[in-house]
Amino acid sequence: MASQLVHLPEVERLSPACIRILGGNPSKFSLQGTNTYLVGTGPRRLLIDTGEGKPSWQPALKRVLEEEKATVQYALLTHWHPDHTQGVPQLKQLVPDVAVYKCAPGPDQLNIADGQVFEVDGATLTAVHTPGHTTDHMAFVFREEDALFTGDNVLGHGTAVFEDLGIYLLSLAKMEKLVSGRAYPGHGPVLPEARAKIAEYISHRHQRELQVIETLRSTKDTHSASGDAGATNAWTPMELVKIIYRDVPEELHIPASYGVIQILKKLLAEDKVVSEQGDRWRLKEKSNL
Repeated sequence: MASQLVHLPEVERLSPACIRILGGNPSKFSLQGTNTYLVGTGPRRLLIDTGEGKPSWQPALKRVLEEEKATVQYALLTHWHPDHTQGVPQLKQLVPDVAVYKCAPGPDQLNIADGQVFEVDGATLTAVHTPGHTTDHMAFVFREEDALFTGDNVLGHGTAVFEDLGIYLLSLAKMEKLVSGRAYPGHGPVLPEARAKIAEYISHRHQRELQVIETLRSTKDTHSASGDAGATNAWTPMELVKIIYRDVPEELHIPASYGVIQILKKLLAEDKVVSEQGDRWRLKEKSNL
């Protein structure tokens, strides 16, 4: 998958007040690597995310800070995942007095509150609690550019994973209304129109939900242990994946199944499906679907 991605340079100035530094951790899940962003125009800057502690990131950040004649005043962590937080010790080696902020902070970290404002020369960022990918997920509105740092809720390529689909969709709906400009994602290239991409994500999630409902509505042929043919409309998540994601490489079916399980949980909470023994799911009788 990584070989099909557009090349991103290790360091790239994306705007007069935003420089992207890759985390040096490319993979099929982190795309070209974690995006870390140095934001602002003056001697004291904001840093969004810190990568996962790979050897290339610290010297790249050091070079940029020297070229910019700048230091990092605040580091803002979008969420707890290691590929966004494990570079904190490297950052503290470079900037021992940096203030590290995170929603639900860890040791030696400060809390980020919904609506909190962080300001340096050339950049004013407002934190927005946007759970779904994780419970502690934060996005940041970049006022001067009418732009949005989307963390891992919206990526520059492909779709994002999430812990709770219902909460995730609420966060996407909130994010869609925040800005009119570009999106700076946690992974992948800059998105020129944040609102359009977020609307596309919402549409995609609804489409997947409809596909699950339609597949549950269909009848699946089965064979009992005695060899008798039968039919059922109760499906396991992986059976649904093999229908809905039949055009997706098989090695991605297990990650896809997590999303299908989240859809089923959402439908269960809405009283639209029934969960049966053996991890099988069916539409509820007399459903309004």
